[in-house]
Amino acid sequence: MEDGFETVALTGNPNAGKTTLFNALTGSTAKVGNYAGVTVEVKVGHTFTPQGRKLEVADLPGCYSLEGGSPDQQVARQALLGEIEGKARPDLAICVVDASNLERHLILAMEVMETGIPVILALNMVDLAEKSGLRLDPQKISEELGIPVVAMQANTGKGIVELKQAIRHPLPPAADCPWAKEDEPAEARRKTAYGICEIAARRPTTHSGTLSDRLDAFFLHPVLGWVFLIGIMLAVFWSIFSWSGIPMGWIESAQGWLEGLVENSMAEGDLRDLITGGIIGGVGSVIIFLPQILMLFFFIGLLESSGYMARAAYIMDGLMSKVGLSGKAFLPLLSSFACAIPGIMATRTIDSAKERIVTIFVAPWMSCAARLPVYLLLVPMLLGGSEAGFTQALVMTGIYVLGTLTAFIAARILRGRLGPDETVHHFILELPPYRTPQWGYIFRHVFDRGWAFVRKAGTVILGLMILLWAAQTYPKSDSEDPGEQLNHSIVGRISNVIEPVVKPMGFDGRTGTAILTSFAAREVFVGSMAQLFQVEESEDEDETVSNIRSTLAKETWPDGRPMFTPLTVISLLIFYIYALQCLPTSAVVAREAGSWKWAVGQFFFMTFFAAGASLVVYQVGSMLGF
Repeated sequence: MEDGFETVALTGNPNAGKTTLFNALTGSTAKVGNYAGVTVEVKVGHTFTPQGRKLEVADLPGCYSLEGGSPDQQVARQALLGEIEGKARPDLAICVVDASNLERHLILAMEVMETGIPVILALNMVDLAEKSGLRLDPQKISEELGIPVVAMQANTGKGIVELKQAIRHPLPPAADCPWAKEDEPAEARRKTAYGICEIAARRPTTHSGTLSDRLDAFFLHPVLGWVFLIGIMLAVFWSIFSWSGIPMGWIESAQGWLEGLVENSMAEGDLRDLITGGIIGGVGSVIIFLPQILMLFFFIGLLESSGYMARAAYIMDGLMSKVGLSGKAFLPLLSSFACAIPGIMATRTIDSAKERIVTIFVAPWMSCAARLPVYLLLVPMLLGGSEAGFTQALVMTGIYVLGTLTAFIAARILRGRLGPDETVHHFILELPPYRTPQWGYIFRHVFDRGWAFVRKAGTVILGLMILLWAAQTYPKSDSEDPGEQLNHSIVGRISNVIEPVVKPMGFDGRTGTAILTSFAAREVFVGSMAQLFQVEESEDEDETVSNIRSTLAKETWPDGRPMFTPLTVISLLIFYIYALQCLPTSAVVAREAGSWKWAVGQFFFMTFFAAGASLVVYQVGSMLGF
């Protein structure tokens, strides 16, 4: 008991609906997903019983057993035993089980009962179990286990009141666990679970294929499964680029209106230029890509909530095994396409310490949402200004595939150098049934990620844009020529120093400066380029983006050669595919790997690899006449 009220721990297998129940009990918006690893830390909320007693509810990581060595299993076990520093042992455990998969889920429930904590069994998703023909007898299950059993449907709130009523005072006593006294407790648990299911969760005598079975015949097919996976990824990218134009126009109109308001309200001077060009223009050039980022998170949430994401992991397991990883590593890597930080944190579900380190090391090569603004600026320059359609989706897919394949090659090399595991680990994945997406969760997730991006734009990016404006403006030159003023400024002097380093990669000093500013946040690159190349802002979104590209296309070297040739754009894309330009990611890597050695080594390796790859592409392309 902490702070004068009792603590309840929620435990359960992945996909059992544990975090959905946590949200229903506490009103929290913890992330929900259909695979192990979404919940990797102990989340805490509060609820009240019908009698008005306040309870602290802890959402433990979903796991298949308390006996494994993965971090999520260790956290769950330590929390139940009271071994987490600053946290007392829970007064009660609510074990959430999927009613249609009792044979497997009851085993974890019995392990929890063996800890000596009073347990309530939440028999979740009874609606799906009954639709499949399963005949459940919660009272019989309660009698066999000696604990309260509550049938419920957490996603609709059905059974929540009954569950709260079961948390009576005083709490139910800890149950007797006769199977734990056997010579082989694991085998005894399995036999007990199967015996309970035979009498209290009877299945129909004739098996009829469910909708999930029929869909899996296509989605998990050795050939068609890959076709569907690639097709879904192409459809996602095509949708992002084709449907985001309207909201981008709204943002650009709002930006133009703000700039016009400031210009009409203030006298000409440095302060007005700072607000319009440095703050509104700089931050706006990044915020303009918010619709694409929100749509990316929407589609990822849709795939998670519908149950397809677990199928993608299953399909990828065979390929992952060839590079020394498993399907379990695919899930954190796929999450890294949205953001590397939660992807790296999700590696806690991986049992093998060596596989976990390898996954952490290569995760930043999954192109995250922060790279989208850079890609969306540069890719159309390769396509003659085309900003939508199948061709751009194909190029974008190729960019993501290139990063992924390189990550796999690096993983294979690093995995070989680390050597085999002392203990053989197996990939265990439960395929949830296909479900109607949980729209509330999806939109909460999209809002949270979008707000995080806006907060970043309002802090890190805003600060960098102000510093960049100041460095571009001061010290002032006596000349009225913008080019002369830029050369005389701090930015111009930095560019002159950087240019000999980046010129072999095809970049001038200004582009090199923009790359430097983006090491704090990749999104800054677009705003930096707009400021450094003095791009004219417009109230029309399409015209502004077109102005950036057309300005870059018109830039020339002193000898008259075009500066941003297709080869230069490809070289720049290659750099951003591979460079680790996210300091928060390095901090998370140090924490998850347990050493700054890995974080520092990863940062320098990826930076030099990106520069080397960009150099090779540009120099070889130049020799071939491109």
